[in-house]
Amino acid sequence: QVQLVESGGGLVQAGGSLRLSCAASGRTFSNYAMGWFRQAPGQEREFVAAISRSGGSTYYAPSVKGRFTISRDYAKNTAYLQMNSLKPEDTAVYYCAADSSINTDSGRWDYWGQGTQVTVSS
Repeated sequence: QVQLVESGGGLVQAGGSLRLSCAASGRTFSNYAMGWFRQAPGQEREFVAAISRSGGSTYYAPSVKGRFTISRDYAKNTAYLQMNSLKPEDTAVYYCAADSSINTDSGRWDYWGQGTQVTVSS
């Protein structure tokens, strides 16, 4: 089992920045790709970004590319999502996920955190 705990969400004005963290425990961190998804009220959970097990490859949804950056720190067993130039449409609950491979389909990821709320005001 892999346990994931997100933090760093909050309320920010449009154009501002936030950094989300996802602390992993339970299994070898480097064995898992890490991903971020988000879910707005009344909408399906959608892919935001992912990073490979080695950290050498990253993937982004078109809506966040150029504004968000995913990274991971193996010493801290933590993945991050740096979010810049935030927009009101980025408002959602953000979830961290872990799996042996990367997929934009949320149903393919085995482990999930509890989520952290991000609210962007206009």
